[in-house]
Amino acid sequence: MDFKTVYKGAAAEIIEKKSRFIGEVYPVSSEEEAMAALEKVKKEYWDARHHCWAYVIGEIQPLERFSDDGEPSGTAGKPILEVLRGQQLGNTLIVVTRYFGGTLLGTGGLVRAYTKASQEALKASTIITRINGFKLKITSDYTGIGKIQYILGQRKIPILESIYTERVELLVLVSEAQEQTLLAEIIEGTNGQATIERETACSFAEVDGEYRVW
Repeated sequence: MDFKTVYKGAAAEIIEKKSRFIGEVYPVSSEEEAMAALEKVKKEYWDARHHCWAYVIGEIQPLERFSDDGEPSGTAGKPILEVLRGQQLGNTLIVVTRYFGGTLLGTGGLVRAYTKASQEALKASTIITRINGFKLKITSDYTGIGKIQYILGQRKIPILESIYTERVELLVLVSEAQEQTLLAEIIEGTNGQATIERETACSFAEVDGEYRVW
């Protein structure tokens, strides 16, 4: 299953009727990490009136939590959570810090401000889609390698490593959904002359034109 998350968080600030709203995004993989990041924000902006937040952690049946931190119920934490849900993000924390500017915004104004601060911080962040799959080692003679490379290119399968000796070895990344189809195509395309070994299960994502593997 593909998993959309934040690779690198960022911050953004908006002003609404002289109130400052500072949105910050953090990649987190546990409640402990989320709370540690929240404490960091509270120490950095120790003189702010509110530190409202929401997080989504996990892939299957994700854990969701949020806090209005003193703002009227439903005007801060829930809108932040809705931004995360709308982007279908997991393992992500958003904290929005507010410095009160002296003018009340009303419930609608607060919802809009916390939503916008969250959205702007996400726009500045690096968001990736982590794909669950496998590293495969494909071994072929030089006769079959052209066909294999064509199949990989057609399916946009990333090649991590190519080793040319008496035979050719390719280390590739393939998603769970594509694995069986790819195997069948390579076996057919090389008349069964290529060997394919599953090296390890992993997840991977394209980041700035390069593939990162976990």
